[in-house]
Amino acid sequence: MKLLTAFLLLVLAATFAKTVLFSFRSQSPDDYADTGPAFSLKDHLSGKFASEGLIFGPNGKMTNSFVAEMEGKWDGDTGTLTERFTYTNGRTQNRKWFLKLGEGNAFTATADDIVGEARGIVAGSTVSIRYQIVLPPEAGGHTLSATDWLYLTEDGVIMNKSEMRKYGLKVAELIATMRPVDGTKP
Repeated sequence: MKLLTAFLLLVLAATFAKTVLFSFRSQSPDDYADTGPAFSLKDHLSGKFASEGLIFGPNGKMTNSFVAEMEGKWDGDTGTLTERFTYTNGRTQNRKWFLKLGEGNAFTATADDIVGEARGIVAGSTVSIRYQIVLPPEAGGHTLSATDWLYLTEDGVIMNKSEMRKYGLKVAELIATMRPVDGTKP
């Protein structure tokens, strides 16, 4: 019995270490502070974007994909990012983020399907943001913890990777691109 308990504790410790130290969640803005090109929310989230993305379920299989039209606008330290999604399952979705720059490289954001405020930070060529998102009723209506990372590439394309978790367990993952529409690249 002691051997079984020790084995179970070892498995739990290894699983915890993998999740915290060797996974997507282990990233820190400090990891990217010296990377370039430098991501500027005002510059790189301005204008019109075309987006394509894939959504994966908890088993790692793709469950849906989408295309989206996005448009970012700024007035001083406040901005909006309007998103219009069309999913391959026929569903459409509109979201409007309200962004507010804070001190240093920090910012906050709100949207209708976000609980409270999302909190983010810009570091080098990346943006990290964490928030609680409420899924639409047709997707179960669950509230999930989301972590988004945006990575700016040399040609102005933004790569987005997101993880959504429920009770600490990964239930969905998203990978997407955001490409400036011709003539709007900063």
